[in-house]
Amino acid sequence: MKIRAALLNGLIDYAGLFPPAGEDMRTAVDNYSRYLRGPDRAALGRFIVPFARLDELEDTATDRFPRDGDAGQPWRISVLVADDVRDAAIDMGKFNARYSGRSRRGRAAIDVVEMKAATIEEVANQQRDLPRVFTSYFEIPLTVDVPSLVTAIAEVSARAKIRTGGLTPAAFPSPESIIDFMLACKAQSVAFKATAGLHHPVRGEYRFTYEADSAKGTMYGFLNVFLAAALVAAGEDESIAVAALEETNPAAFEFHDDYLQWRDKIITAPQLAAVRERSAISFGSCSFTEPIDELAPLFRQTQTTRT
Repeated sequence: MKIRAALLNGLIDYAGLFPPAGEDMRTAVDNYSRYLRGPDRAALGRFIVPFARLDELEDTATDRFPRDGDAGQPWRISVLVADDVRDAAIDMGKFNARYSGRSRRGRAAIDVVEMKAATIEEVANQQRDLPRVFTSYFEIPLTVDVPSLVTAIAEVSARAKIRTGGLTPAAFPSPESIIDFMLACKAQSVAFKATAGLHHPVRGEYRFTYEADSAKGTMYGFLNVFLAAALVAAGEDESIAVAALEETNPAAFEFHDDYLQWRDKIITAPQLAAVRERSAISFGSCSFTEPIDELAPLFRQTQTTRT
């Protein structure tokens, strides 16, 4: 199914070290290694690690990195850098040198760096200290002048990052603010990724953590978010994109071989593939299996309905 491939290719960056999963390094490393060999590996993006734990990752994962001659690509790693970008860049460069080419230690590469910025100056200063070999993402707050920050990100040829949830209701931005972010990115041709609160494909009420007594709240679905991005890219009215973010009925989404239909709107496989490549790149999730497993019934539902 072409539309499935267009949606899932490299969709989920694995953030098992982060809440609510909060796995230890060995568990997260073993999981990622297993996912890379699993049937859904095409949907797997990068392994996300804080810079402060990069040494721990190296100590734990070296025996999992593919050796020369092994099947598969090098591990792709995204590093979250909170401060001291210049020093972090030096250490990340050394890491890449140790695991590049035909290294007997295994093959792995840090190719993405994720930072936070609340001002134009922070964007410029942090990007200045980061070598161009890294693709950089700036997580920006939605409570400031988003268009100006996105413009600053465009000027340094970087990408944006949006937080779409968290562990409390207050962590979830309004649908309108998410669409405003997407429109700002479209205006400046800035690609983006999303993070937090996207474990489920369709918007609904879910537990904020994996604890049995966890509070519940309304969370966005990753299918809603990437559909909204495709609608924005297609030039649909802002109100339509907001409605897509707010959709809670799984039956409203139909997956066909060459297109995705949401109510009366159609996104073709080539359209969605282009959006995923140039605009809405991926989302970070502390679980890889949960989003994949919950999406599968939606594909089966459409096939069953058609037959």
